[in-house]
Amino acid sequence: MSSEAWPQSWAAPAIARPIVLIGGGGIVNDAHLPAYRKNQLPVAGVYDIDATRAKEVAAKWKIDRVFASLEEATAQKDVIFDIAVPPGGLFEVVSALPDGSAALLQKPMGVDLTDAKRIRETCRRRKLIAAVNFQLRFTPMMIALKSIIDKGLLGQLVDISFHFNLRTPWELFPFLKKLKRCEILMHTVHHLDFCRHLAGEPKGVYARTCSHPAFPDLASTKSSIILDYGQTLRAALSINHNYEFGPHDECADVRVQGTDGAARISLGLLLNYPQGKPETLEYRTRACADWTQVPVNGRWFPDAFAGIMSNLQRYVGGEDEKLLTAVDDAYRTMALVEACYQSDAAGGTPLPE
Repeated sequence: MSSEAWPQSWAAPAIARPIVLIGGGGIVNDAHLPAYRKNQLPVAGVYDIDATRAKEVAAKWKIDRVFASLEEATAQKDVIFDIAVPPGGLFEVVSALPDGSAALLQKPMGVDLTDAKRIRETCRRRKLIAAVNFQLRFTPMMIALKSIIDKGLLGQLVDISFHFNLRTPWELFPFLKKLKRCEILMHTVHHLDFCRHLAGEPKGVYARTCSHPAFPDLASTKSSIILDYGQTLRAALSINHNYEFGPHDECADVRVQGTDGAARISLGLLLNYPQGKPETLEYRTRACADWTQVPVNGRWFPDAFAGIMSNLQRYVGGEDEKLLTAVDDAYRTMALVEACYQSDAAGGTPLPE
């Protein structure tokens, strides 16, 4: 298969339901609304707890309606609710949704596993068709990578690694200062979810997450994580968001190795965020000694956000058989996050005396 033939986007719904936005923060302006405009997904209205911010979002994106209250927003019929609120507010909004409605929940799925469990139970009890916005699965390069793996070009997976050494502008996200958990819950949750997407459920995890003196108000900003997939597959994540010494050594790399080939990706969005740098994908197999460059058509922001919304829309409309990041699946990612924090709390093995 030629490099140009690898799929990199999710099919659009035949008939798109209007989207009701609940939350109007930075991610909505940077990713949700650019994605919906680019892909002609209609937005019916917006609500935010800050009425001024909701009006500003509506004016900027030419949204016809600003809802005065959460009750007014959730009273809309035959829509998709796009809930883009901090994790601590997710349960309240989910609890206000009408029975049987469809919703895309912002990641993570609550502040911890206990919160995720009550969100999951509410979705089940109210018969909600709900997905969680783990949109890394829907980025152009990751859709292509999954297709390359599923086609068998890499053979049996034996190694998955995430290596990040970069400067994340934490100052852009002041709400993180209030959280007892930061780096794994709010960032690396994407990468843990993608490991599950590629390799399934790990048997366990070893983790350490750390703070940095330059960010005393943040619970953590860097992590080391090893997922236990048994004797033949190594999965490791080395995440440093505090590299301050220029672009020479910066990286946001994902590498996947199999028995028959290997692939490597640069998550360029994370370099010089939010402007970002080019995102790349290349692979090679035993049959071909040269690396094949896959031209990446699009970026994590905004294209992945259109993909995950399209999957939800198509599932509601009966076009997709599977809701890829359904609440029950997302709960397993949250369980993996919880295991990371439990491992971190337990500490390492003491050295023998």
